[in-house]
Amino acid sequence: MRFGICILPQVDWPEAAALWRGAEEYGFDHAWTYDHLSWRDLAGERWHATVPTLTAAAMVTERIRLGTFVASPNYRHPVPFAKDIATVDQISGGRMLLGIGSGGTGFDAFVLGDEQLSPRERFDRFAEFTEALDVLLRFEDPAAAASEAPGISFDGEWYRAVNARMVGAPAQSPRMPLHIAADGPKAMALAVRVGEGWVTTAGSVDDTEEWWAYAGVLSRRFEDACAAAGRDAAEMPRTLLLDSSARYSLTSVGAFEDAVGRAAELGFTDVVAHWPREHGIYAGDRAVLDEVASRLPALR
Repeated sequence: MRFGICILPQVDWPEAAALWRGAEEYGFDHAWTYDHLSWRDLAGERWHATVPTLTAAAMVTERIRLGTFVASPNYRHPVPFAKDIATVDQISGGRMLLGIGSGGTGFDAFVLGDEQLSPRERFDRFAEFTEALDVLLRFEDPAAAASEAPGISFDGEWYRAVNARMVGAPAQSPRMPLHIAADGPKAMALAVRVGEGWVTTAGSVDDTEEWWAYAGVLSRRFEDACAAAGRDAAEMPRTLLLDSSARYSLTSVGAFEDAVGRAAELGFTDVVAHWPREHGIYAGDRAVLDEVASRLPALR
């Protein structure tokens, strides 16, 4: 089992630097932040931009992998986003994990004045966004700035590009890993075909036992998707976000250890919890995080 921590981008720098350094010192394998312009009930609170936050985090850490949990096409075009995130990957020394999803239907979906999309339209846009990132992030620009070699062009239903250029050779080969959030069959098929990892929140069911049962259903569904595509499910990380508004894994050490054990039984290879906040959602005691961190080696 590998362990991740999600740090909401609410704390001002340089105080936030202590959280990202702390995640590495605690021994977490990966640290993530949400990719939203604002989020749910926290919309009226401080909320920093994702790419600058991860850039700063890369500068104050050395080992821990860093990621978006998760980026979406709600307010992004694949060309500038690919260049931004590839630059962060270079700064970090090749430690980026790119979590991507279709995007919710909250504030981020309409902040640019877009019309509401149907579920099919949201998936089609997501598939095009993901496939564009897959190509863009693999692209190795010629070293010569004056080179006339073509860049990347595409003309899709949702996105267009004409000779787009990237930053140079990718920091990871052939590109940074894509960890794709997917619950439905079409999205899972996309994750298996294009991605290097699968991410799920297992829905928003408040009943704990129902939630775990559904997490198991999704894990088996992912195995079936891998089998249908001729891909070994054991080769792809399966990441489960342990927390929801009704359930927080770091309420106690026992709660966290129980969640880790249940996730492992369902075939998940990675789990992610949220850094404790002082109040509201994910409110918790830093002492619990201290104790959990001390037990990570034994839980692996």
